[in-house]
Amino acid sequence: MRYCYLLLLAVSALTAQAQTTTSPTLTRADMPVPTDTLRQSTAVVQLPASAPPLSRRGPNQTWNYGGLVATAQNVSRFTAVPAQPLYLFTFNSPLNLPNRATVASPQSVPLPPGFTLPITDPYQFFNASAADFRSVGYGGTLAGTAVPVTYASPVQQDIIYRFPLSYASAPDSSNSFFSISVPGTGYLSQKRKRVNRPDAWGTLTTPFGTFATVRVVTRLEDHDSISVGTTSQGFDLPVRREYKWLTPGQHVPLLTITTTQVGAQEVVSGVEYRDVYRRIVLSTRPALAAAAVQVYPNPGTAQGPLQLMRTEAGAATVTATDLAGRQLFCYVLPPAALQTELPAALFGGFRGVAVLRVQTEAGVAVRRVVRE
Repeated sequence: MRYCYLLLLAVSALTAQAQTTTSPTLTRADMPVPTDTLRQSTAVVQLPASAPPLSRRGPNQTWNYGGLVATAQNVSRFTAVPAQPLYLFTFNSPLNLPNRATVASPQSVPLPPGFTLPITDPYQFFNASAADFRSVGYGGTLAGTAVPVTYASPVQQDIIYRFPLSYASAPDSSNSFFSISVPGTGYLSQKRKRVNRPDAWGTLTTPFGTFATVRVVTRLEDHDSISVGTTSQGFDLPVRREYKWLTPGQHVPLLTITTTQVGAQEVVSGVEYRDVYRRIVLSTRPALAAAAVQVYPNPGTAQGPLQLMRTEAGAATVTATDLAGRQLFCYVLPPAALQTELPAALFGGFRGVAVLRVQTEAGVAVRRVVRE
């Protein structure tokens, strides 16, 4: 009898262990809800030495990103569909079920670098169902009126996740398309292919804490078309990948590492993680002399690479933004290289004046470059 009791305890212990060493599973209950106010930190793109390579995948992994250094914070807010007539009719009406939204978030419309729209109070609208979590449209205030923008059709909405989502889930893909036309301003359309692949599960540590997670790698292929005045242009944006660590109950990824495809290389271009309030104190570094960092050709063509030369080697990053402050890319320079070629693909077809901020151990250099 005692032997049977001990055997039962052993089986129970093994069962409990198995239950805590399997991939988490996410459902619609783990997506954002209208009352969410979630703080997130942006970190430097140089990943900590304790972090494993992004290529590592499989079951029962351990990811240590506890050394991430926050440089800024933002708050992701989610609300019910705003009480504007056109929003309610489009995203909250029983007569328009394919575009129904369960949550809205004040977020910018995804515009190509250098392209602007005369809108304020932008929103993105999402729907969480038992089958998936998807973007169903955008909105913004134009000339005092809240104007909705939906996808070309329900089958061309952007499906962000399919449920249930776990390490055992098969890869999935979706193709989305939306367009915006503003009289007197221009036309914009975006065609996107999204491919999701759950490729690992395990334990993730960030400055926010330690959690059991499933990792999903999302490949994004975007083709934008714009028309301004008499000029029309279509171009493929560089392929991006989002490495997202998800866990039940958090409503947003615990960690997202974004990479941009540059030739045959994946370059880390963004790091964001779920966090608590932190007082961000950035180190102040002196401005470098004009000769310390040089870029050429300037002006240059939008199809050509940009050469960056510096007088001292060492760890450094270069961040490019347009004049409105929208980030074009963030690139880690090879520490030993005094001359680096920045491929045209990093700019993603951008034309106009870009601001480069080169941050080194010795100081910071800011240079303006013209892409024609």
